[in-house]
Amino acid sequence: MKKITVVGAGSWGTALAQVLCDNKQKVKLYDLNEAIINDINQNHQNQQFFENIQLPEQLTATTNLQEALADAEIILLSVPTKVIRNVLQDINRELKHPAIIVNASKGIEPLTHKRVSQIVEEEIATKNLVAFVALSGPSHAEEVIKRAVTTVTCAATVAEKSNDIQQLFNNEYFRVYRLDDLIGVEIGGSIKNVIALAAGIIAGLGYGDNAKAALITRGLVEIKRLGLALGANEETFGGLSGLGDLIVTCTSVHSRNWQAGYKIGSGSNLQEALDSMTMVVEGVRTCQATYELIQTLDIEMPIVETIYEVVFNKLEPTFAINQLMQRDMKPEFD
Repeated sequence: MKKITVVGAGSWGTALAQVLCDNKQKVKLYDLNEAIINDINQNHQNQQFFENIQLPEQLTATTNLQEALADAEIILLSVPTKVIRNVLQDINRELKHPAIIVNASKGIEPLTHKRVSQIVEEEIATKNLVAFVALSGPSHAEEVIKRAVTTVTCAATVAEKSNDIQQLFNNEYFRVYRLDDLIGVEIGGSIKNVIALAAGIIAGLGYGDNAKAALITRGLVEIKRLGLALGANEETFGGLSGLGDLIVTCTSVHSRNWQAGYKIGSGSNLQEALDSMTMVVEGVRTCQATYELIQTLDIEMPIVETIYEVVFNKLEPTFAINQLMQRDMKPEFD
């Protein structure tokens, strides 16, 4: 039995905590929201995110970070990437022993263009960081909490630790693979959120399956193009953290990024779309970060660039699609 602290009692953190409890691990949830923490401890529920779901009785929760980290062998991050650097700084102040950090969030930091693994290495003292592991794949919390069949993958800075995490999470409904490509896993999981914004926009405009299939296919080309430039392995993008995650995020109404894009395609501006959401839309910040990054790398990613113009510069979506469709003709593959 491992002692695990899940940082972030949102939908994904709660669902993963349940997976670990089902696997007979000792799990503690940490969050600053007292209402959520009290609901978990007193009612064994997290009604802010899941109605009529009974959580394992052995799952405990706290708003005290020092208490949460006191004996944690593994720290699972499930917080928006917008706050992840600040959260890591708080963890670094309280963490008094070595631990494995597993990240279940997906995104790239604007301005620095850092992946979460790079932010962790900057903010957590080397003596206390046993390894970093990214957990990623097609996995909506709304289904995992119901113990629906799900498959994901993981990759680590220390290869054998991905084996440990694989064994820790794997069970009859939650299957975990492993990869030796941390860059690819993080890039695939991050950029798919930008493509999902585009998928929502074209749905909001009334386009159908042809456009959706084209977007997913060409979106994967762009994700792969950036990943390879950063040193990822090409085959990773045909796997769970690449194509798998891209499909589910671009086609499911559970996807917050798809929902936000749909609102924009239906006529809302960015702020109206974000204000109507109850959870963080990671694709917006990642779109900004990716747009900045490809300018420095001189990489062509026309879908990402167009979504940036729609989201941040208020380019009219129908005009944006016309621009994409009328680009110079070229071979399908570089």
